[in-house]
Amino acid sequence: MSDTPSTGFSIIHPTSSEDQVPPPRHLSLTHPVVAKRISFYKSGDPQFGGVRVVVNPRSFKSFDALLDNLSRKVPLPFGVRNISTPRGRHSITRLEELEDGESYLCSHGRKVQPVDLDKARRRPRPWLSSRAISAHAPPHPVAVAVPGKPRAPRSLVVFRNGDPKTRRTVLLSRRVTQSFETFLQHLTEVMQRPVVKLYATDGRRVPSLQAVILSSGAVVAAGREPFKPGNYDIQKYLLPARLPGISQRVYPKGNAKSESRKSSNWKVFIITSDLPDAGTSSQIYIILYGQHRSSAPIYLYGTDGARFQDGHEDIFTITVGDIGTLFKIRIGHTNSGHSPSWHCKEIQLHNMNSGKQFYVPVQRWFARDQEDGEICREFPVLSKGQPILPVTIYEVNVATGELWNAGTVANVYISIHGEKGDTGSRQLFRSKSSFNFLRGQTDTFFLEAVHLGDLCKIVIGHDGLGPGNGWFLDDVVIKDPTTNYEYVFFCHRWLDQGEDDCKIVRELYAKDNSIFSASRYHVYTFPGKLCFMMTGERQKLELKRKETWTAESWKFTKGNTLQFYNKLTGGFVRLHPDGTVDAIGEKTDKYGVFDVIFNERNICIFQSHEIRHLSLALDNGIVTGMVSGEATTELRVLYQPNRCALLESALVPGHTVVFDRHGKIADASSGYANLSKEFVIFVKGVFLNSAVVLLATSLCQALCLQPDGSCTGVGSQSEKSYWKVHKISSGICMFESVKNAQMYLRIKDGRCDGTGTGDVYCHFKIKKNLENASISLESTKSPGLFVGLQSDGQAKPMIYTKDENVCFYPQVIQFGRENPMGMSATPSQEEEKIHESKKQKKIPPESEDRSPLPSSTAKEIRHFQSGKTLLSEDEWKVLVLTGNTGTRANVTLWVYGDKGVTGPISLRKDSSEQLFLPGQEDEFQVEIRSIGNIYKIRIGHDGTSEQPEWKLQRVTMQHTKSKKILDFAANVWLSRIQADGDVVCELPVVKGGQAIFPLVRYQVDVYTGKLKHAETESEVFLCLFGERGDSGLRLLYKSNMQVKFQRGQIDKFQVAAVSLGKLQKVLLRCEASDKSQYWYCEQVVVREPGTTSKSIFTCQRWLPFMSQGIIHSEIELYLQEMQINHQPKIQEEANDKYWKVTIVTGDPENAGTTATVFLYVYGETKCSGPIILGSGKHQLFNSNTADIFKINLKDIGEIYKIRIGHDNTGKNPRWYLEEVRLENIATNELFCLPVDSWIAENENDGDLWKEIPIMGTKKAPLPVVLYEIRYILAACYGAETEENGGLHQSKNNEIKFSRWTVYFFIVQVDIFSIKAVSLGKLKKSEDEDSSEEVLFPCNRYATQRELLAESSPRAGGETGSIIS
Repeated sequence: MSDTPSTGFSIIHPTSSEDQVPPPRHLSLTHPVVAKRISFYKSGDPQFGGVRVVVNPRSFKSFDALLDNLSRKVPLPFGVRNISTPRGRHSITRLEELEDGESYLCSHGRKVQPVDLDKARRRPRPWLSSRAISAHAPPHPVAVAVPGKPRAPRSLVVFRNGDPKTRRTVLLSRRVTQSFETFLQHLTEVMQRPVVKLYATDGRRVPSLQAVILSSGAVVAAGREPFKPGNYDIQKYLLPARLPGISQRVYPKGNAKSESRKSSNWKVFIITSDLPDAGTSSQIYIILYGQHRSSAPIYLYGTDGARFQDGHEDIFTITVGDIGTLFKIRIGHTNSGHSPSWHCKEIQLHNMNSGKQFYVPVQRWFARDQEDGEICREFPVLSKGQPILPVTIYEVNVATGELWNAGTVANVYISIHGEKGDTGSRQLFRSKSSFNFLRGQTDTFFLEAVHLGDLCKIVIGHDGLGPGNGWFLDDVVIKDPTTNYEYVFFCHRWLDQGEDDCKIVRELYAKDNSIFSASRYHVYTFPGKLCFMMTGERQKLELKRKETWTAESWKFTKGNTLQFYNKLTGGFVRLHPDGTVDAIGEKTDKYGVFDVIFNERNICIFQSHEIRHLSLALDNGIVTGMVSGEATTELRVLYQPNRCALLESALVPGHTVVFDRHGKIADASSGYANLSKEFVIFVKGVFLNSAVVLLATSLCQALCLQPDGSCTGVGSQSEKSYWKVHKISSGICMFESVKNAQMYLRIKDGRCDGTGTGDVYCHFKIKKNLENASISLESTKSPGLFVGLQSDGQAKPMIYTKDENVCFYPQVIQFGRENPMGMSATPSQEEEKIHESKKQKKIPPESEDRSPLPSSTAKEIRHFQSGKTLLSEDEWKVLVLTGNTGTRANVTLWVYGDKGVTGPISLRKDSSEQLFLPGQEDEFQVEIRSIGNIYKIRIGHDGTSEQPEWKLQRVTMQHTKSKKILDFAANVWLSRIQADGDVVCELPVVKGGQAIFPLVRYQVDVYTGKLKHAETESEVFLCLFGERGDSGLRLLYKSNMQVKFQRGQIDKFQVAAVSLGKLQKVLLRCEASDKSQYWYCEQVVVREPGTTSKSIFTCQRWLPFMSQGIIHSEIELYLQEMQINHQPKIQEEANDKYWKVTIVTGDPENAGTTATVFLYVYGETKCSGPIILGSGKHQLFNSNTADIFKINLKDIGEIYKIRIGHDNTGKNPRWYLEEVRLENIATNELFCLPVDSWIAENENDGDLWKEIPIMGTKKAPLPVVLYEIRYILAACYGAETEENGGLHQSKNNEIKFSRWTVYFFIVQVDIFSIKAVSLGKLKKSEDEDSSEEVLFPCNRYATQRELLAESSPRAGGETGSIIS
């Protein structure tokens, strides 16, 4: 049936039925409650449509209650804290001051920015927007939909099953849509009868809240009985609403009566064929399309016997609103009943008002098992003097993504929209493939419809039925055979109730650059040149390249050691001592190993690991070895979708590292077919002992341990998917979950899961695949069985094949060390040690941001058995003396040195019940490697067992080889009910009777916010970080308050730790069981006894919080020199060099950024910058928040402008900046600089920087000038580049800095524009009222050069123009 309602209405009158008079309706009157109806708007935001609130003594007991209510409705960084009159002159402080029918402004501070209330009130609501369905529509006002932002309906018409006259309109509020069960319970109350099931008006089941979107805008509420067909006419009840996938026009209310008067009565004659079994038991419906609009779906049913039987003619009278001239009809059935198949012979329509008659020859089956399987068809009507639209069979190609579990078994529906209407909702039922919508598969369907003209959008989704119904849709390509056009609708997102934004229906729009002829080339013409480009394929290729680089870029972190494998030659790239290079080396060849000594984005220098003074270089197109640091050694890494990389000269773009099939440097005589420039990149030292790795299964998925112990390949690439490597011997490892300690990957009893205990079933041999740098894990206990993935991503033992289902792509989060504990190095390992020990491994920056792994929070537990043989150089004996009270809890030890930390180490033996008895000294052997001079330990227990209390007397450590002894005096209680209630203590090394570092009791003040529900009953943990390590993660247990973490409360705690030096950051963790226990923390203040200084760590956010689709229960708060102290010292107040900078991020969807933000402040004397304000990866610059910093602007003179921007890094770098405020701490001088703009590569002008002028004391602000820049690329090979150079959107070319060949002449002119505060003189005085063209000649290959200007004034124009 159609998903296309209209403002017209439709009534069916079966010829055999009699008119019925509806029963009278009884009315009841109640006296209204006196209340104030008030509108509230957002300060400074005319785009916010306002909220209406009814204020009376019953709804709000106090003024604070009103503020809390508005904080949930008006998006402000710190909630609604102030209400003022529309011009911001008077603040409202009492409910009695609010006046009925008036409007007020909400803000989070005293300062209020006025709003044009008339503009805010006129703003159309999103659900009133729509797109026209016809190009011939009359000139009525319409609202246009915003592409890419489908919205759920705000109201819904609910019919009673079998009784269309009983209907209710339901508001889809947040309260009633918390779950599908809650919604059904609400409908039970509204309909006053049990509601168990929901149906669409055509009889399809509506199984979820999301599936309501696929209905026609209304649902039928049923109990346990089946669907009962009826004339469920929704148009006059659903007029204001707009649902995704529904085209309609919104007309003023004044037209309703005129449309009623223009309604027409139609007689419909339907003849069923006399073929065997041509009749149907299903419900038939019809939709009439006119030039103005379409009718509603009209169900054809009666009360005088069976309809649509073999050879019978059925006659109906229907009433339809003013749809204009009829040009097509859609007819179909609901595929219900025992015999739904139907063969229709013909249809006749007679307009009883105008006398016009229309004849539609059909002669088609409407059946799933006949012809093309369609149960809905469209037909153009034959009318005198009117052109007939052709019936077109659209080819619909649906590409399912390549992610694991990307396929779906749900029923998929599509609605295609064009300038001449839509196809209605059609199920994609029959394709050329045996099974539809499998991972990585493109399914082709054919959809027959009356020609729609130019296509503009599609609505595609599924019904959410069946196991594993989630679906990752790559794109949809629709071919129109009538015009020979192809339309590409890009998606590349999940349609899954458990992924992404949880939507299972999406609106996709055809952009101008995704519409092209069926030859798949888009034609561009410019003066003197002609270009053909594969637009659709190019866009998909570029997207895949970016994703591949994101997944593989960790390999090129500075300090990593790499090998380059060439698939054509079957060998590794080698750099010989004489500077020659080939690609025929063996994996163990010492000349085939390279260190990354320089990395800037994708430009690297690869230095020979063996010959330190030489690096790979491209000199005049020839691959050679040159002195490290030369410009020729800078190579740009270009990743391809097949995970292979190209190495291109950064100095001469276009020149790449190329070898022939024999592994020799390629020359012109080699022939293109025998050349290869793609390399597979291998990183050395991935599986060293104690390394933390990701086992990626796709570009954005990884092998992950599930809560039930099973393993899946569809996990996110986050800390939940981290595995710790335990090296057993050369090439054999175990993998322990970092998030769930002591749970190992294993293959046992035909199953592959993560419930291993570290026995032989957890041992895997690592097989490296040279073709794609992946690895496969073979069980040593069951040779021939590998860890594999089924189509749904679940792990299962499999036999090795070259398919990707046994391939994993390792990513190193933290590098490990050489040999496993208790193992002697074999000769091969010793050789590897020589290579690996020469470099210090570092965590890639992106990996650090994804999951910080402080020693105190790592889930690394090592078990040491008595009598185990250890390497003497790293073997220590630990003696633990228990006082008069022992414990049976699990005891853990951390050891800190000046070069690192080891731990946690589990202190236990086979007979654990005999440990830590009163007065007993227990001895353990531990291995401590490469941590330098030991200065402290941390020891504690987990508080479990019947005897958790423990009196610790002393700890002694003795080095087994040197006999060196370290004493740690304790004499402390580790108990929740004794002393300070802590079960962990830190002990410094004692030398000469004195501790080398003092034991400090840090005073920690934790401020819980004043927002509603800010309090929590969850456990809160804290870890302090300083110059000398960390305090470990401590439970904040004993507070000065009787009940901890209450709203607006300050809780005081003590954290005893060996002096950490200057504090740098704190880590907070709150693992709430549900949202009602989430906690809002304002800040943490740490004081060191005996000093007047304090360290302030601002939080101002909820814990846990959502970031990149992942719920994080912990957050790191940094102490930065630029961070503002909310109580500045007196000395600072007297110094005018310090400024407070407030960065306000806007509230649009996904307004926050993951990039690093920079600020430049320009004064008359000098410029201060770049000032790094911080990174969104550290929870700064989130949507609808204000971040505060303190900066030093010493001696820059009077400020006249600022520049702010970001480096476009991270997963979501786009940023909506609302405002920047600068305030002098000493003088209180304040500059408020509104921005209200996206700073993003794909928004507005694509610029990543914004300049804002500042008005001086006696000077007007400088003007903002739009500079036009023209880059002229040279006519030589390799002149083009893929680098941005900071210029993102070319005005005239889709591909920037490219070369075009015209009669053997290569040239391109790229035009860019830069908006900046006027720079004044470029070469001579610039007339602000005219334009000046300034030429900067270069005539050289350039990475970064300074060019001097040559002016050539020209007349006209409005912008400055710069030619380079």
